[in-house]
Amino acid sequence: MRTNSAIDRENAMTTNMLAATSTQTATAPAPLHWPRGFRASVGAAAIKKAGRDDLALLSMPNGATAAAIFTRNLFAAAPIEVSRRHLKDSRGHASAVILNSGCANAATGPRGLANAQEMVDAVALALGAASESVMVNSTGVIGVQLPMDRIAPEIAHMVTRLGSSEDGGSLEPFARAIMTTDTKPKMSARSIDCGSGRRVHVSGVAKGAGMIRPDMATMISVLATDADVDARTLDRILRHAADASYHRISVDGDTSTNDSVFALASGMAGSCDEALLAQAFREVACDLAKMIVCDGEGFERSLSVRVSGAASRADALRVAETVASSLLVRTAITGGDPNWGRIVAAAGRAGVAFRPSDLELRVGGILIFRHSEPCPADRDAVRAAFNGSHVEIEISLGTSEGAEAEANSDTFLSCGLTTEYVRLNADYTT
Repeated sequence: MRTNSAIDRENAMTTNMLAATSTQTATAPAPLHWPRGFRASVGAAAIKKAGRDDLALLSMPNGATAAAIFTRNLFAAAPIEVSRRHLKDSRGHASAVILNSGCANAATGPRGLANAQEMVDAVALALGAASESVMVNSTGVIGVQLPMDRIAPEIAHMVTRLGSSEDGGSLEPFARAIMTTDTKPKMSARSIDCGSGRRVHVSGVAKGAGMIRPDMATMISVLATDADVDARTLDRILRHAADASYHRISVDGDTSTNDSVFALASGMAGSCDEALLAQAFREVACDLAKMIVCDGEGFERSLSVRVSGAASRADALRVAETVASSLLVRTAITGGDPNWGRIVAAAGRAGVAFRPSDLELRVGGILIFRHSEPCPADRDAVRAAFNGSHVEIEISLGTSEGAEAEANSDTFLSCGLTTEYVRLNADYTT
């Protein structure tokens, strides 16, 4: 098992891949622990493979405010249906979240829905909580039923193993238990200085390596805070955080039947300035989004596409996403091939109006294309820019200038498309 310091070093490598969205400075990295008011445990039910933890339980003994965003896929999994209903019925309250890996419990019919409800009921019974206060989700292969004969007894054992430390304990066991094709756990935490020696904490975990495209959240993530915040405010903070992070990434252009992000607030640390709390949520979510891309199936190198000078921010995002999602651009990135014409071509087909003569293209800070023609540039330097561990693409559309050009900008994060990605997904169920 890797140490927290090793994980921190890996996380630091991706710090600048998504643009910062706030100038506030009152947040700071924090230990990778659950905030106060949360207790976690994991279990092993041999859902897909024996010998590994594949169940993760997060309990809020004193209750928590809850918000969530769920997949918009029409084939939403059974646990998504249950969690949507419970979030509505509880009016934004939760006592626990139960997750499993190894089986998505999607496209499983009435039996799958009954299994999701049985998971929730087992947690509620063991905790002495109301069923509607428990949320659930699953991740793994679609079209397979959950082995409830192994899961239900293990849930009872997990409840007896819930931690009792003041800060809820390490995030890592929970983050590992929800992994599927992930190669590493994804965790982040921030603390907020609220003055007078009082601090609020925000922690988060996520899983995701394939079926990653921004259509809600495109993975499973849990964000937790000990701040005291009402459900409506928490929902607003969560949606802004997701928009700045999970909605700005893609690994393969596919969305899942189980995408979800849960936000929970125990209230144990008292109130917090909303702007600072929102900043901490964004920072944690951006960390997790970057980790997802940098652990994409078959990952070799990442790329970011920043577009500025558009007529609107929406136009900038559309061009950035089109370029970052282009199969030809991504294969060039994988090969370290300085075939920048693919970038220009992708920008031109994004459906955004601009004058081609105004477009400027830089890769790794090197000006490559301007005034409708290539720019003189050192070929070795350009090749090196395409061969780095992270490739930075900058496009100025020239439709706006100055402060307006910066306001009308956005960034999208993706990765190369590799033969290993194809192999993994060609053999996924076998």
